[in-house]
Amino acid sequence: MSKADGTGGSGAAAGRTGAGSRPRLEDVAARVGLSTASVSLVLRGAPGPSERTRQRVLKAAADLGYRPDRNASLLARRRTRLLGVMVNIHSPFHAELVEHLHTAAEAVGYDLALSTQTRTRDEDTAVDTLLAFRSEALILLGPAVPAATLTALDRKVPVIAVGRRITGAALDVVRTADDDGVGRIVDHLAGLGHRSIAYVDGGRGVIATDRRRGYRTAMRRHGMDGHSRVLPGDHTEQSGERAARHLLDDGEPPTAVVAFNDQCAIGVLTALTRAGVAVPREMSVAGYDDDALSRLSCFDLTTVSQGAEEQARRAVAAAVERLDQGRTTPREVVLPPRLVVRGSTGAVHKGRKDNRNFRS
Repeated sequence: MSKADGTGGSGAAAGRTGAGSRPRLEDVAARVGLSTASVSLVLRGAPGPSERTRQRVLKAAADLGYRPDRNASLLARRRTRLLGVMVNIHSPFHAELVEHLHTAAEAVGYDLALSTQTRTRDEDTAVDTLLAFRSEALILLGPAVPAATLTALDRKVPVIAVGRRITGAALDVVRTADDDGVGRIVDHLAGLGHRSIAYVDGGRGVIATDRRRGYRTAMRRHGMDGHSRVLPGDHTEQSGERAARHLLDDGEPPTAVVAFNDQCAIGVLTALTRAGVAVPREMSVAGYDDDALSRLSCFDLTTVSQGAEEQARRAVAAAVERLDQGRTTPREVVLPPRLVVRGSTGAVHKGRKDNRNFRS
């Protein structure tokens, strides 16, 4: 019985790549007649090898079915080139952000480690998991923990907070101007003749605070603060349904509703549809985030885009600047929100002026 001992050049390589065995870096090197160091440079996308050499190595790797052993490579080098991302599993907008983060990270030679926040798994647990995977930097989507906690975490690894304003913390932030975004929705509705505009709140936290403030500021700016009405809610469809049912039970329901996010707005739309209320003829509805569901024709939701792709690109760029370029000064990037007008908002119907004749 013959046995490959790893010393027989291309013959040994052939033996190792037989049925049931996994090709190794040495097998690729033997196929092209190069050192393992040169082959490793090509497979890692590092500078140095010529384009001709790169093509030879990549073809040999493909022919052999070679796939790098990630665990072995992590042990062999000090850096992991992993960016840890904390994501709320229930947020469609976070899912879209993650997709763009993957693209942006791969473009600069990094990969992502994901850790989820759920109803039973808090932020601390999600972050501890990312640190256990030796993430070199953390990109936290909508973190809710106190600024002091984020500052302490940033002393361990660079932290980039995405989507939330951070006060009193020396760390990187990438976000949109949430108060301005909600203000643009109110401006849009006021331009359509709406004066009685209700707002379904997002609960506790900085993001909810900023959006609520944007609503109230815009209502005052249009001289409609006497019609301001904030209903309790959160980020879920269920909270939107509850708020809509409450409004419909009111003797003078508003002509328009702005919800904290698209999920909440979809809950409002669902409740209105079940009650036979025509949107936007009898009541206009708007959300926030421009997530994938808002674009479906069955919802056709007017909303505010946070620029998920640009936020992702800026977040990855911030991490790379900290890790590879030596930047130590914290930076806040505030992107302008963009109003996306769709079919869920329209002009006030003449039968709805002053909130009378709700069923016109």
